Amino acid sequence: MITPVIMAGGSGTRLWPLSRTAFPKQFIALTSKLSMLQETAARLSGLTGATKPMVICNEEHRFLVAEQMRQQQLQPSILLEPVGRNTAPAIALAAIQAMKTDKEAVLLVLAADHVIEDVPAFQQCVKTLLPQVQTGKFGTLGIVPTEAATGYGYIKPLDTSSDSAAKTESSAVQTVCEFVEKPDAETAAKYVADGYLWNSGMFLIRADRYLEELKSFRTDIYDACVKSMVSTQQDLDFVRIDKTAFETCPDESVDYAVMEPLAAKGEVVVASLDAGWNDVGSWSALWDIANKDEQGNVIAGQDEDNFILQDSSNCYVYGTDVNDGSGRMIATLGVENLVIIDTPDALLVANKEKVQDIKAIVAKIKASGRTLHHQHRQVYRPWGIYDSIDSGKRYQVKRITVKPGAKLSVQMHHHRAEHWIVVSGTAKVTNGDKTFLVTENESTYIPIGQVHALENPGVLPLEMIEVQSGSYLGEDDIVRFEDKYGRA
Repeated sequence: MITPVIMAGGSGTRLWPLSRTAFPKQFIALTSKLSMLQETAARLSGLTGATKPMVICNEEHRFLVAEQMRQQQLQPSILLEPVGRNTAPAIALAAIQAMKTDKEAVLLVLAADHVIEDVPAFQQCVKTLLPQVQTGKFGTLGIVPTEAATGYGYIKPLDTSSDSAAKTESSAVQTVCEFVEKPDAETAAKYVADGYLWNSGMFLIRADRYLEELKSFRTDIYDACVKSMVSTQQDLDFVRIDKTAFETCPDESVDYAVMEPLAAKGEVVVASLDAGWNDVGSWSALWDIANKDEQGNVIAGQDEDNFILQDSSNCYVYGTDVNDGSGRMIATLGVENLVIIDTPDALLVANKEKVQDIKAIVAKIKASGRTLHHQHRQVYRPWGIYDSIDSGKRYQVKRITVKPGAKLSVQMHHHRAEHWIVVSGTAKVTNGDKTFLVTENESTYIPIGQVHALENPGVLPLEMIEVQSGSYLGEDDIVRFEDKYGRA
């Protein structure tokens, strides 16, 4: 059976300010109403022989993954990496986990943040590779280039003659001669002319063969991964591995650790894929693949009535919806080739040709000690969402939405008191030794040091305003005594 493995790590800094460390691009709806993770999972529907997917993510994103998969009525195995160690160890963890239930598992390794427009072509490419992979070869999906791009690594097929199958037939299988690094412009043009393919980072490999070759080439990575998987723990939807053992694992990509040395031995095959692939690595890449108006403009993120683009051309303009349609209007006049990204707490205006340098802006934000690189004003929790709508030296105001049936942890604070005002729905409040209901237009007060909890016992979302006051208002001033999501 094919076990899809969706790699959902990464911070997506090149799509700041929309993508942030706590809510990176793979969890954002950029090209449709589905997030990129959900699009990746949906791409697997109908793939012959595929089991439910396995998702690999980090601790911070675990509830985002679980919720987005639940929205698609999927219950994947979610493997938590305690620390990031790149793709070679991550695939090893997936291989060990998959072989617990299927000794002959074939892993289909996918990134969670790619766009593939032609899903049938993608699935056919996988099917074409499968027979050779089942014999022990390592398979990869190589993208038929649309330009001499310098931002991708390349794959050199063994046959790069002018009538190469890579140029003429999608899904043709060839032996890989070598993987090559990102080239300069002149070298990239030569690669494209010679029939090279882009390295997509998508692989089809037998789990047992991967572990066998990883042990041969990188025993240190193999040993650390095996030790970290000896005593896994099931926690709700998540599989936790041994943090101490995994922290000793070297950081290495699968290309360097396994694929490149195997290609030198003629053990890697590639199927060429021409299916509208894009890794969405920048705002200009999103502009490239989006539908444009007559002036070459793209508007996204909120209702088109909130945009006025006057005498403007070739721009990408994104406005963030806040609380279901209350995003502010964005107007441009007499501009061209701009990227404009508006979020509730940060605005980016950039030349479309300079967006690859956004990482430098993110680095400066980190150095300044601010948190705008890490999280949005609106923060997702397993029980719902909170939006920090106002703050001052000794106060903070949040709009809180609690999902039906959800409950915040039983907790207390050392430095702040809280006022809760219910806007809609019904709240079940524990305040000290008392438990009672608070309904619309009613409120309650939580003193400093009081043990308390909040629950939505109804079938509709609970909307409320929380006013915090005190000497310290940080999120780390929470002492949890009990939590249904395992955070206590």
